[in-house]
Amino acid sequence: MRPMRISRIFAALSLFAALAGGAGAQERGGDSARELGSRPIDVTADRVTADSVRNTVTFDGNVVARQADVTLHADRIQADYSREAGAIDRIEAEGNVRFVQEGREARSARATFHNLEQRIVLSGGATLQQGQNTVQGETLTIFLRENRSVVTGGKDGGRVRAVINPKGILETSPK
Repeated sequence: MRPMRISRIFAALSLFAALAGGAGAQERGGDSARELGSRPIDVTADRVTADSVRNTVTFDGNVVARQADVTLHADRIQADYSREAGAIDRIEAEGNVRFVQEGREARSARATFHNLEQRIVLSGGATLQQGQNTVQGETLTIFLRENRSVVTGGKDGGRVRAVINPKGILETSPK
C-alpha cells in the first residue's frame, strides 16, 4: 500500500507563504517548496482587499487558488504578513475549505497555516481522502517539517475514524 502523503496535499498552502519569500525547504515531488512557490499562482475570487496597515490580504467569495497541480477552494482566504519575520506568518481559509491534488482531497470548515512553524490545522470536521482511504476527525494537524500528522476527535468523546483499503487485494466471488 502506498502511504498517504498528507504534506503533499497541503503544499498548496506554502504557495501563499512563497509570495513573501517565506517558503521552507519541504520537498514535494522533487521540487522544493521555494521552487513550487515560484510557479505562477492563479487566484480568482469575487473580491480582494489589501490592508497595508494590518499587513493583510483577503480574498472573499468563491475563492479558487491554483498552482501547478494543487487547487485550494474556500469562501474566504486571509494572509497575514509579519514585517519582523519578513514573511507570511499565517493564512486562514474559511468556509467550505477543500484542497485537491493528484487524487487526494481534504475538506474542513476552516484551515490555518502557521508558516513560520510549518504547521497546518484543519478544524470544524476534517476529512482526508485518497482513493478509498479516508481519515476523519474534528481536527487534523499537519507538521510539515516532521512529515507527520495528528487527527483528534471532538470534545465530549468524539472519535477519529479511518477507513483503510489495502491495495492489490481483490475479492472475487466464486463462479
